Amino acid sequence: MTTALRTIFAKPVDRPIDGVIKADDEASLRIELDEYVITDEIGRRLETFLEAYNNYDTANGVWISGFFGSGKSHLLKMLALLMENREVDGVRAFDVFAEKLTDDPMLAGALRKAISVPSKSILFNIDQKADVISKTDVDALLSVFQKVFDEACGYYGKLPHIAQFERDLDERGQLAAFASAYRAAAGKPWERGREQAALERRNIAAAFASVTDGDPSDAQDILGQYRSDTRVSIEDFANKVKAWIDTQGSKFRLNFFVDEVGQYIAENVKLMTNLQTIAESLNTKCKGQAWVIVTSQQDMEAIIGDGKAFQSQDFSKIMARFGVKMPLNSADVAEVIQRRLLSKTDAGQITLGNLHDREENNLKTLFDFTDGSIKLKNFDGREQFVSSYPFPPYQYMLFQMAITSLSQHNAFEGKHSSIGERSMLGVFQEVAKKLADQPVGGLATFDLMFEGIRTALKSAAQQSIQIAEKEIQDIDPFAVRVLKALFLVKYVKEFKPTVRNISVLLLSEFDTDQAKQRRKIEEALSFLERNTLIQRNGEVYEFLTNEEKDIEAEIKGLDVDPSELSKEMEALAFDTILRHRKIKHMTTGHEYSFSRKLDDHLLGREYELAINVISPFNDDVAAPEAVRMRNMSREELAVVLQPDVRFIRDLTLFKQTDKFIRQARAGSQQPGRDRIVAEKGDQNSRRYKDLELRLRKLVADARMFVRGDELDIGGEEPQERIVKGFQGLVDKVHVNLPMLRGVSYVEADIIKAASPESGLFGNNGEGLTEAEQDVLNYVQGQARNGVKVSVKYLTERFGGKPYGWPTTAVLCLAASLSGKGNLEARSDGTVLERADLARNLNNSHALANILLTPQTEFTSAQIRKAKELYKELFDLPSDGTDARTIGAEWADSTKLLADELNRLTAQKFQYPFLAALEPLATRIAALVGKPATWYITEPPQQEDDLLDAKEEVLDKVRSFMGGAQKEIYDDAREFLRDQEANISYVDAAAGDAISKALADPACYKGTAIQSLKSDLYALKDRVELTVLEERKAVIAAVNECADKVAQTPEFQALAQDDQERIKRSIDSHKTGLDGVKMIPILRDRANGARLDLLPRTLAEVERLGKPTTPMQPIPGMSERPIQPVTPTYVNASELKVVFTKQFLTEEADVEQYVEQMKQTLLVEIRAGKKVIV
Repeated sequence: MTTALRTIFAKPVDRPIDGVIKADDEASLRIELDEYVITDEIGRRLETFLEAYNNYDTANGVWISGFFGSGKSHLLKMLALLMENREVDGVRAFDVFAEKLTDDPMLAGALRKAISVPSKSILFNIDQKADVISKTDVDALLSVFQKVFDEACGYYGKLPHIAQFERDLDERGQLAAFASAYRAAAGKPWERGREQAALERRNIAAAFASVTDGDPSDAQDILGQYRSDTRVSIEDFANKVKAWIDTQGSKFRLNFFVDEVGQYIAENVKLMTNLQTIAESLNTKCKGQAWVIVTSQQDMEAIIGDGKAFQSQDFSKIMARFGVKMPLNSADVAEVIQRRLLSKTDAGQITLGNLHDREENNLKTLFDFTDGSIKLKNFDGREQFVSSYPFPPYQYMLFQMAITSLSQHNAFEGKHSSIGERSMLGVFQEVAKKLADQPVGGLATFDLMFEGIRTALKSAAQQSIQIAEKEIQDIDPFAVRVLKALFLVKYVKEFKPTVRNISVLLLSEFDTDQAKQRRKIEEALSFLERNTLIQRNGEVYEFLTNEEKDIEAEIKGLDVDPSELSKEMEALAFDTILRHRKIKHMTTGHEYSFSRKLDDHLLGREYELAINVISPFNDDVAAPEAVRMRNMSREELAVVLQPDVRFIRDLTLFKQTDKFIRQARAGSQQPGRDRIVAEKGDQNSRRYKDLELRLRKLVADARMFVRGDELDIGGEEPQERIVKGFQGLVDKVHVNLPMLRGVSYVEADIIKAASPESGLFGNNGEGLTEAEQDVLNYVQGQARNGVKVSVKYLTERFGGKPYGWPTTAVLCLAASLSGKGNLEARSDGTVLERADLARNLNNSHALANILLTPQTEFTSAQIRKAKELYKELFDLPSDGTDARTIGAEWADSTKLLADELNRLTAQKFQYPFLAALEPLATRIAALVGKPATWYITEPPQQEDDLLDAKEEVLDKVRSFMGGAQKEIYDDAREFLRDQEANISYVDAAAGDAISKALADPACYKGTAIQSLKSDLYALKDRVELTVLEERKAVIAAVNECADKVAQTPEFQALAQDDQERIKRSIDSHKTGLDGVKMIPILRDRANGARLDLLPRTLAEVERLGKPTTPMQPIPGMSERPIQPVTPTYVNASELKVVFTKQFLTEEADVEQYVEQMKQTLLVEIRAGKKVIV
């Protein structure tokens, strides 16, 4: 006898359970208290809250967050009941919770401490209380708080001015009397009358006048006055709350429990800041006696939405005020569902435990999602299996993700409604009720969750399923189940609804035949796809909304030209997978270009070799033998893919979608349609990647043929397979490729090949390789026919079949044959050899101008003569054995000699005699840069001239420039340049003799410069001694001046400081004399000391010696004082004595001259001057 599922549950699964907790629902309080589950996570959150509540510091805000249906409203309601320890059906809320906390005495103690503080809870849903208040009103949030507070105080919160009227009466102690007076006047209670206040003005006025002893006529518009005077502000609200709390007791607390506040404030920055300000003001005024506990969706950024960064920043500020965070996660919900709904009887636990043991080995694989999908929780042990059965653990998280994503795409009624009137608990209960009569052993499939949210879905969102239920339920009910499952996971991007994963979602029995289940699902998916209810993108299937179905039909109705498919196939096969325009041959290292062919049609440029991809579009894809037959006579690698109808269909759909998207973007904007088009673009991108992966697999499994032979190449990497297959194509077409002996040539090898001594081809240039011989034979054969072969043609000739040699290899062979003297290369009539040849061969534009001909032969006498002249001219033996190597030596040595001569002749301005080398330099320069063979015949014709110039001039110059004579020459030239001014004062003739010797054009010959050495140093001594004597004369003249000054009475009368200053001034004229080396300068300084220094110094002495006296004005001109006259000193030798005779001959002449001198001296003295003798 089978056991029905309902019998294993500890509580009836069909008992009333309100899945959505409402703040204003008072009918089910006891059930809600009894069935509330305190999970470990919720326990930790409660500890955090109670720690802050019992030990108030600065925070008075609590933020409870969670996803849709996570139980945040239930927790809020329980806290509201607990904080005021409300009595429900004769039992205190704390007593109910104390039974739940027997295993957690710490939490129970914290809760007991919290309820020991007297408090009142105001619990409300802000959307319900704000139903008549516009959220655009800047005071909307404050108005709700004021309303619920007024109601809690017993006032009429719906109209703030009436509540204020009642509050004022209450504060005067007149409210009760007013209510009684009103009942007497109106015949009905005040609680009804205030709702009709506009019609009760007379009765209200009469009642008010009665309690205030006033005139009723004066109170006719009392409420109108209150309406105009009443203003709502956050500060006033906080003050009112504080005043009310003060009337309740010293430790009393008033706690506001606000449900769904996050959604209410999310779209209004002002409401956000108002919430923050209300919490701050209550905290400031009430000091922890007023708390604000709110609930909000966990993903508030999604609710704020659309990248409104400024709102997100404001929201972050609010969160800073709400210091206590209580987030609820999915584990909480799963535990609540399992403990509240799915708890099992003892017998049920035994039955399910045995079921687990029987199926334990299958559980690990049955519920694992693959194909890159998100990893979801699987059964983990016997205890969890018993707790969760009949729901696989993945369903808790996946269903949460499903309803969250559906809500984000506006699938539910209400802008921010999660699942309308449903919670996760309610949905799971609906499924459990549906399965209640099923035997134990079955499982809840994911599609059943749809029924739990059906009533909350918008009609447009579920229209496709409703149509399917009407039209195909009778035809294929399983397809409808598949459709519902795909609907639920449509927007869960992390989940990949492949055939395998859909099979897991619809697994209803542990022992289900997986192969049969897969076929059944594939048939259902195919049926749904044909009816445009879903779409397939590679291996992934997706539910289509009505708008998406219309667009999908448009896409499939577009025509795609076969050429477009061919072009896309080429891009996939060659650009995406192969990615090469050339493929390197592993043996030679050469890269070979190839033609691209698709289904035997050439794509682009044609080359000698080709790769021909036979795609699933080709009729021969199923007949590879036909392809093999055609391939026997072709130079191509045939890649024959496997037939794949689905690949063809998907590639066609890719092009159709791509075409549709381009057309749609060119049209006018339609927001809803544009969003779907953008999603189609994303899907098409994923479809393209899937096509690439599948084509890679097709190429990896493809058969490949070369010249009719099938290649046996393993491996799964498609690019690697094609590259390996291409190696076989190169080897079969280019049969002469082995002549290169497997050597890979690079451009740097060309210069080596042009130099036989490099040994690139053979040793020391001796003998020819097989490849060289083939090239030489071809050039010689063409020469016999009178044809000169260009290097460009040579590369083309040997680059094609049957050779296939790389261009660089052919260039190296040509250079080697030239270097060995077998071929001569010319460009525009100029012979090219060695470096010149290599440089031209490296220039691809010059190859057509380089012509190759067989080399000319020389006699042994010519070779010997060239070698002998080489040795005599360059003082080096020639190592060459043939014309080419000897000529190469000539070319190198002439270049070196020309450079040497150029360096020497460039110094002729320093060494004039080097001009003698210019004729030889000109002759050698004419030998530079000639072809190697030219040196065998031409230089010997100039043998005598070359050797005479070398022996008579070059050898002697080399000896002079490398020996001691050059040092003597340099010393003499430098001495003449530095001492030119002094030599004329010492020995001008000796200086002229040295200058003449240096200017001799033949001074490099003989010993003329050597003999000049003694004369040079003798003149050096005389000059230096003369400079020393002149320096001493300057010092003597300065010292003489100092002695004369010191002997004067005026100097001796000076103060000591003035005397020292005068001495320092005189001594300064001796400063720097050691650095003066020019004789004329020294003599000038000595004369200056004799003629100028003494007068100036004496004048300074006299100035210093005169006392300072006031200047006297000139009589009659008092404003112009008389300036004191400073005496002037003159040297007697500077005075000119006027005398008519040129010389003295008699005593009378002497007397006349002395008289004339006397008169001259007297003139100076009378003029106030002093004469120095």
